[in-house]
Amino acid sequence: MNDNLIIKGKEFKSRLFVGTGKFADKKIIPDLIKKSNSEMLTVALRRVDFESDQENILKYINENCTVMINTSGARTADEAVRIARIAKAAGCGDWVKIEVIADNKYLLPDNQETIKATEVLAKEGFIVMPYVTADLMVAKKLKEVGAASVMPLGAPIGTNRGLKSKEFIRILIEEIDLPIIVDAGIGRPSHACEAMEMGADAVLVNTAIATASDPVLIGRAFAKAVEAGREAYLSGPASKKKYADASSPLTGFLND
Repeated sequence: MNDNLIIKGKEFKSRLFVGTGKFADKKIIPDLIKKSNSEMLTVALRRVDFESDQENILKYINENCTVMINTSGARTADEAVRIARIAKAAGCGDWVKIEVIADNKYLLPDNQETIKATEVLAKEGFIVMPYVTADLMVAKKLKEVGAASVMPLGAPIGTNRGLKSKEFIRILIEEIDLPIIVDAGIGRPSHACEAMEMGADAVLVNTAIATASDPVLIGRAFAKAVEAGREAYLSGPASKKKYADASSPLTGFLND
């Protein structure tokens, strides 16, 4: 069965997207990609140093992977648009994760500025993946202005707290005809599995992998969890019941 994820005509076998911030040593990234089978990595433009092979994070990413520049550091739509254009001009491609954050305490995305940036960049031909809080009306607007996916947060960035916005993500999965990629807050492979069981199309993990004692090992664990969650979703798991329901008949035994 071909169950590849398709975004704007591009197929991905892996539904685990990986962020590249916070790694103590960039040299670990090639092994992580190999062991996790991830085919999509996000890179903050400010981490790309074109003047230094050693510091340029792009040098550590397999050419078969898709690089999605993120607009980390942008506080407005205009800043996000400028970052995306600079990245494209520098040869980083046209996949862009819109990340607009003006709140320094909780690092929550500014949905309205994200919609503005999405509309501008989608019209320019970018493949736009906006990172937002899980809000149905916002997601509908993003689809309307040309987003390629919607990336709702599970919990605030870097908290590893799991799917705190689970019920709102579920609404997006049910109502939005775009790939729903859960981003931020996923701290354990079980969180990723839970998101995939719900019907999310993919998850993006950064902090939980980058700050683990063994990033490569946990990257592989995340890959397995994503696959298990996806297969569980596709299998149509049994529904919950209020009362006990015996797995074997309770009548007829010893009376026949």
